[in-house]
Amino acid sequence: MIKPICRDTLLLSRPSQAASAADLPVAQDLLDTLRANADRCVGMAANMIGVNRRIIAISVGFAHLVLLNPEILSRSGPYEAEESCLSLSGQRHTTRYETIEVKYQDEALRWHTQTFTGFPAQIIQHEVDHCNGILI
Repeated sequence: MIKPICRDTLLLSRPSQAASAADLPVAQDLLDTLRANADRCVGMAANMIGVNRRIIAISVGFAHLVLLNPEILSRSGPYEAEESCLSLSGQRHTTRYETIEVKYQDEALRWHTQTFTGFPAQIIQHEVDHCNGILI
């Protein structure tokens, strides 16, 4: 189900709680909402649809990936980026990393550790910041 975008900075600035199997419908809502906003968005965190759980969804080209309980284990290659967010107005400057290693669960609740580089890494970092209550 497509959900409205949350703009409540109080809710968005709270760290999210761990996701469980009971939150899988939230993951589907997040994907539906991401697809509905594909013309202006490449990633979303569950708190952006008002749900305080550690779930993110990213879109790279035609591929979509849902990560439950994502945790960035390592970072390398810092660079300065300018980003926008559906939940906030304007553009903001932040430091991102070219390569990250992420531990996460898929929608079958299996754990994975994967390395991401370039734009997908940047999207994941932005969304994990949302899960940690960090607004850029």
